[in-house]
This record gives sequence, C-alpha cells and structure tokens, in this order.
Amino acid sequence: MATKENSVPIPTVVEVDPFIPADQQKGIHNRWHPDIPPVATVKPGDVFKVQCVDWTGAQIGNNDFSDDIMNVNLTKIHNLSGPVAVDGAEPGDCLVVDILDVQPFEKMPWGYTGIFELENGGGLFAKEFQSRAAKAIWDFHGVYASSRHIPGVRFAGVSHPGLIGTAPSQELLDTWNAREGVLIAQHAEAMPPVAYPPEPIGAYVGQELPDEVRAKVYREGARTIPGREHGGNCDIKNLSKGSRCYFPVFVKGANLSVGDLHFSQGDGEAGIITFSCSIIKNGIEKFAMKQPIFLPSPVDPMYSAKLIFEGISVDYHGDGKQYDMDATVAYKQAALNAIAYLQKLGYSRQQAYLLLSAAPVESHVGAIDSPNACVTLALPIGIFEDDILPREEGLTAKVRGQCAIRSDGLVDS
Repeated sequence: MATKENSVPIPTVVEVDPFIPADQQKGIHNRWHPDIPPVATVKPGDVFKVQCVDWTGAQIGNNDFSDDIMNVNLTKIHNLSGPVAVDGAEPGDCLVVDILDVQPFEKMPWGYTGIFELENGGGLFAKEFQSRAAKAIWDFHGVYASSRHIPGVRFAGVSHPGLIGTAPSQELLDTWNAREGVLIAQHAEAMPPVAYPPEPIGAYVGQELPDEVRAKVYREGARTIPGREHGGNCDIKNLSKGSRCYFPVFVKGANLSVGDLHFSQGDGEAGIITFSCSIIKNGIEKFAMKQPIFLPSPVDPMYSAKLIFEGISVDYHGDGKQYDMDATVAYKQAALNAIAYLQKLGYSRQQAYLLLSAAPVESHVGAIDSPNACVTLALPIGIFEDDILPREEGLTAKVRGQCAIRSDGLVDS
C-alpha cells in the first residue's frame, strides 16, 4: 500500500498568482542587478518548484481585442521569479540547472502570441509591416494548443522558459550598460529602439530593501529584454523538460531567476517550472565559458513532414538590396515567403505572422557563400487540418476570419 511517510512533496520556493499584477507580488523582479538578494536558498541536488507570472506581469487578457498589446507598458515587462541562491556556488563556478518539468497553472490554461506596435515594442517585421497591435489566444488541451483566432491549426507544445539566467556581478552589469549605451547613442532615432537603457520607471523588486539599495537597483539595473553572457532572454524552444543548462556564476549563490514561460515558442504564459541544480567548481575556466551552454531536451513533438521555405540575404520583399552574407536578412526573407504562402490559404498576414511565432517551426542556417547567406524555415504540415502542399491546381483559400486586432479596427499597412 502507499506510504505517506516516505512521500515528500516537492517544495515551491516562489509562489505567485497569474492574475495579480506582478508589481503587487513578492518574489518577483524585472531588472538584473547583483544587489537584489535571493528570496530563497536551495542546496545542490534539491528538487524545487518556481511559479512564474507571464512576462508582461498580467497586462494581457483572454479577450478578442489587442488594445492590451497596443498599450502594454514595456518598462514593466519580463518579470522574473527569484532570485534563488544555490548554496556553495561561487563566482567562477558553473551552475548546472536541470529543467525537470514546465507546466501551466491549472487555473490559467491559455497563453497568447502578440504583434507589437511599431512605436511600442515593434518586432521582427515592425518596419516592413508598419506594425499595428494584434494577438492570438491559444487554449491548452493537454499537450496541444489551438486558437479561435487562427482556425484550422492544432499543434503539440514544447513548454520551456523563455528567460532564465544567473545574476551579473557589478563589473559585468557596468559592462552591459556601457556597451549598450554606446549602441543607443549611435542609433538615437531608431524605431523600434536598438536597445533599452536602465529605466527606474517601471522597475520592480518584490521584497524589502533599504531605500538606497532599491534606488541603486532601479537606477542601474539592466533591462531583461535581451539575452547576455549570463543567459537571460534566450527563447530556446528546446529547453523543455529534460534539458540541462550550464550557467556561469558571477555572484555568491549564483542567484538564479526565471520567467517568460512558453507553452510553445511565442506563447506568453504563466506557469510552474521544476528545477534541480548542481555546481561544477571553477566551471568557467574548465569550459572556457563566455556564455551559457545548453543540452536540449530529448522530448520533441514528432512532426517529420515539413514544408521548407528558403531565404537569402537579398531584400526581395523590400527594395531588392543585396546584403553580404547577412543571416538575419535571409531569415526574414524565408519567414516572409512562408507568410505570403499562408496568405494564399486564406490566413491574414497577422494570423500568419502570429502562427509562425507560436508553432514548432525550425530554422537553420544553410550555405554561407558570398554574397548570400541561405536560411531555411520549416513549417510542420501536420499542424494543419487542411492539405497545404503545393498542387498543380494551386492553393485553396478558405475564409479564416481574423486574429484579435485593435478595437479601432486598425491593422498593419
């Protein structure tokens, strides 16, 4: 018979509520800074859970308009749970983090994908589309996700943390702020911005701090939007359950923080992540670590049949300019080719864009031969209810409605 005595539940070291604004909760912060103290301490080998709010801190709702995306406060985003200190971790070590499980809250079985306004966040195609806010709500049914805003699609998720990392040292933080400040100064008029400097407005640390420490953190703290040497916002979809992360340690205890959970790449959601950590002493030197190293999960949806779109480093969706082996340009062309194809099936440009942001697509850099980089984007055909393969008679466009757009009806130009 079952024995209660030897059945020890996994402790939750950070508890949050996904429906309460992040800046009203404990154990959450939205800046990177070495002076943010840990909210919990674990020992190497401990198994523990961390609860996370969605990356906007409950600013986005399950509804049929995108006004919340349009008006999102970007000074408050990428809310992280933690930091969690690991006993014995010292600067120069490597923190080994095993991701044992990632799951949504039972009371919040949905996520969203958003397109942000050109003037408020932008995105990959902000300039090309002169982006207006749009979104899709994804409902979770076990391992699958579907959306009332993008009909005819259903796919298995690869749940993972979009944002995870260790705390920077003061020296590393100063390096980030200096180098990003130079970039911002060089592109002062860029829209969307090339980087985001420290900003006290919207900064939040959900624990008691001396006034002078809080002021210093808010004044200097690095924004959590990009990935950096410590990890951060990497959005690696294969960091699902069963994966392992190797993070450089810059402060005593490492001070691990996590947030921005995804049901699938692009799905902003709240949820619960289960960890176990260990330490490799002097790991930074042993592994020549300049940034984290990742061991992907063995768990992956089985979509073997894929339609692959190619792009090269020529802006043939724009002014036709030739670029020199620019993989970013090539990727954008591959994605734009896929969007144009999906429009032939009846999806709006916004629906196609949102779908590519959420579905388990794969992209690879292929040939690099002057002057062109070649990048591919593979779209699983098994996620569609309809046959989407090229046929001699052409593609059949169906009426597929529209995703959630602004209440004033404005969409991309």
